[in-house]
Amino acid sequence: MVKKYVLVSGGVISGIGKGIIASSTGLLLKTMGLKVTSIKIDPYLNIDAGTLSPLDHGEVFILNDGGEVDLDLGNYERYLDVTLTRANNITTGKIYRDVIERERKGDYLGKTVQVVPHITDAIQDWVERVATIPVDDTGEEPDVCIIELGGTVGDIESAPFVEAMRQFQFRVGHENFALIHVSLVPTIGSVGEQKTKPTQASIRDLRGLGLTPDLIACRCEKTGLDEGIQAKISMFCHVQPNQVLAVRDCNSVYHVPELLRDQGLVDFLWKRLNIENTITITPALKEKGIEMWKKWNELTTSQERLHDSDSVTIALVGKYTNLQDSYASVVKALEHATLALRKKLIIKWIEGTDLEPETRTTAPVKYHEAWQDLCAAQGILVTGGFGRRGTEGKVAAARWAREQKIPYLGICLGLQIAVIEFARNVCGMPEANSIELDENTTTPVVVYMPEISKTHLGGTMRLGLRPTEFQPGTEDSVIRKLYGGGSTVLERHRHRYEVNPELITKFEEKGLQFVGKDETGQRMEIAELADHPYFVGVQYHPELLTRPLKPSPPFMGLILAASGDLQKHVSAL
Repeated sequence: MVKKYVLVSGGVISGIGKGIIASSTGLLLKTMGLKVTSIKIDPYLNIDAGTLSPLDHGEVFILNDGGEVDLDLGNYERYLDVTLTRANNITTGKIYRDVIERERKGDYLGKTVQVVPHITDAIQDWVERVATIPVDDTGEEPDVCIIELGGTVGDIESAPFVEAMRQFQFRVGHENFALIHVSLVPTIGSVGEQKTKPTQASIRDLRGLGLTPDLIACRCEKTGLDEGIQAKISMFCHVQPNQVLAVRDCNSVYHVPELLRDQGLVDFLWKRLNIENTITITPALKEKGIEMWKKWNELTTSQERLHDSDSVTIALVGKYTNLQDSYASVVKALEHATLALRKKLIIKWIEGTDLEPETRTTAPVKYHEAWQDLCAAQGILVTGGFGRRGTEGKVAAARWAREQKIPYLGICLGLQIAVIEFARNVCGMPEANSIELDENTTTPVVVYMPEISKTHLGGTMRLGLRPTEFQPGTEDSVIRKLYGGGSTVLERHRHRYEVNPELITKFEEKGLQFVGKDETGQRMEIAELADHPYFVGVQYHPELLTRPLKPSPPFMGLILAASGDLQKHVSAL
C-alpha cells in the first residue's frame, strides 16, 4: 500500500507551534477523506514522558495502552479523532534501548554498532512500522502519516533523527515524502519591522543537513507577513512564493486549519504527493470528511460570536500553574464543553499554595488575590498532581466549594482532596490525610495501591483505559446521566494512590456517595455529593478523551452547573 509521509520540523526557537501545525495539517487531509495517523519524535533520552516534571515539559498525556507521552499526542488525538499508541511517541531513549537490546541478543553479531546506520535504520523502521497501525474507526491502515520532529533543527540531540529523515525520503520516494518547516519571522523595534534572517539561517541549516522544505510555515504576529516578506523568503530560501505560508497569531488554535487551507496547503500537498493518482478514497470517507470540515467550521464560527454576557468563570486550582501547558488537556476539555454550550470560557489560574494560611503572612497580596478569584468563580476545578506542595490550599478550595454550594470537579488528586476535606470537616476525622502527603498520618483516607512498585517510578502507576462501573441504585446520579445512563464508562487513568476502601461506609453514611467503582468493586472511581448543585470527583482523567466535537461529560456537568443550566439539561436527557 502506498503511504504518504509529511514531516514537520522547526527552527529558530523551540515551542514554535509545530504540534498545532502538524495537527492542523492532519485534520485538513482527513477532511479530504484520507486516513491519517501521527508520530511525535522527542529527542530526549528519557524512555517516555512519565517521569518528567510538568513544569519542565508540559503535561504528561496518557494513552489507552497506558503510554505516558508528550502532550502533542493529545493534540493529534483531539484534532484527528484517533486513538494512538505508545509507539506513536519515539524518544532517543526508546531507540537506543531497542538497538542495545538487539546488540546484546547478537542481532548485529560481528558488526560495529554505530549511529549510522544502526540508530538511523532503527528510527526509519520504527516510523514505517507505526505508520501501518490502524488508529480510527475504519480499522484500516492509514494513508498518511504526519511526523513531528521535536526540538529545533541544529540541536545536537536531534541530529540522528534529522539524518534518519534525510535517508527516509529516499527510502520511501520523492512523491511519498513532504517536509513542512516551521520558522519564526520576528517583529523588531518600535517601527515593527519583520526580519527574515532567522528563517533564512534556519533553512540554510536544514538544507545543509540534507533536507529541503516543501513548505515554510512562518510564525508571525496577528497582522501576518508584511508586503514583500513572502517574496524575500521565497527568494533566499529557494522555494516558490506559494510555498511560504503566513501562520499569524490567532484568537484560537481552532482557526489554524482554516488559515492553512486558505493559503493552499491542501492543494499543494495533493499535487506534491500525487495523492489523486496513488490513493483511492471511498465515497463514504469523502462524505465523512466533508461533514467533519462543516462541523469544524461551525465550531470556530460559534466561538467568534460569543459575547462577554455568555461567559462562565472557572477557578482552576493547581500546583503547576506557572506553566499552563501543564494543564493543556484540562484547558481543552473546558474549552470543548463551553463551545458545545455556547459559553465563553474565563479561567482563573490559582496556585494551591496561594490559598494556604502561610501565604497570608509571606505574600499577603497573593493570598488575597487567590481567595478573591476563588470566591468570585462560578465553578471550581481541582486538578491532579504529585507531592505535598499546595495540597492544603486545594483542600481549602474543596471545602469552600462544598460549603458554599459552588460547582466542583476534582480530577485524580482532586477526588482524593475532596475525600480528605470531607473526612476532616464532615466525618470528624481531623487528622485525615493521604499516605502520599503524610506517610505517618494516623487516619489514612487515601492509601498506596498494593500492586504498585514503591522503588521504580517510571511506568509503574495504574495507567491506561480502564472500566468504571456505576453501582446499583445510582440511576438518579447526575454524573451517570451525563454519561448517557449506561452501566459502564471507559476512561484513562494515571495514579498510585486510591481512596481507602475500609472507610467507604463512613463516607457514604455522611452523604458522599461512591457511585462508580472499578470492576472488582473495591477501588473508588467516582464520588458524588448529595444535596449539592454539582460536586463530583473522579479518580481517572476525563480530559484525556475530550474532543472538540465530543466534550467530556464531567466537564460538561461543571460548565452546566456553573452557568445554572444543569438541572434543565439533565431533565431533558
